[in-house]
Amino acid sequence: MDELELLKKDWQKNNNTFEKKSSSDLYAMLHKKSSSLVKKLFYISIAELIFLISVNVLPFVFSKSYRQHFNKVYNDSLLNQSIEVLSYVVIILFVILLFRSYKSITVVDDTKKLMKSILRTRKIVKYYVLYNLTFIVVLVPYFMYKAIKTNSSEIDLEHLTNFQILKLIGGIFLFTLLFAGVVWFIYNLIYGIILRRLNRNYKELKKMEV
Repeated sequence: MDELELLKKDWQKNNNTFEKKSSSDLYAMLHKKSSSLVKKLFYISIAELIFLISVNVLPFVFSKSYRQHFNKVYNDSLLNQSIEVLSYVVIILFVILLFRSYKSITVVDDTKKLMKSILRTRKIVKYYVLYNLTFIVVLVPYFMYKAIKTNSSEIDLEHLTNFQILKLIGGIFLFTLLFAGVVWFIYNLIYGIILRRLNRNYKELKKMEV
């Protein structure tokens, strides 16, 4: 049981009614908890950015074979470079928006403004997760096709039967769904817990407005 629930139970025990107690202590608690939760989201987004850079840059820098294979598959095309730049731009924008949300929550002293800040934070995270899932569903099949086409000596695409083509497409489709499902599970595990707590804070603030 967290501090908020303990505080509410203590007030109910002493006053027999939660609403009769001054809301200033509850607001201070909700403000502190909301600020802390958004700060955690910001730190997680920084960690994600560092992880993304490490996964993409370090193997390319330190592994000659990886670099050769990457260049062979993707040929440094403008489209591939644009996709990579876009992925970095989006996550950096996500980090900036979360930081702004954290700063806005730390300075608000009004219940309605705090509620708006919480709603804005939730929307930022949800849109970011939705973007990443869409990114995966659209681009994973493209990258898999590029990899298969590059290794055409192992898979003769021109001489595949209709059934083999259907199997290949089905395999790519299933892999994409599986990968998207794993990413969704990870995001739901990491971001979902914090968002649910923010949502609970929002509901408590809404009760104070009634």
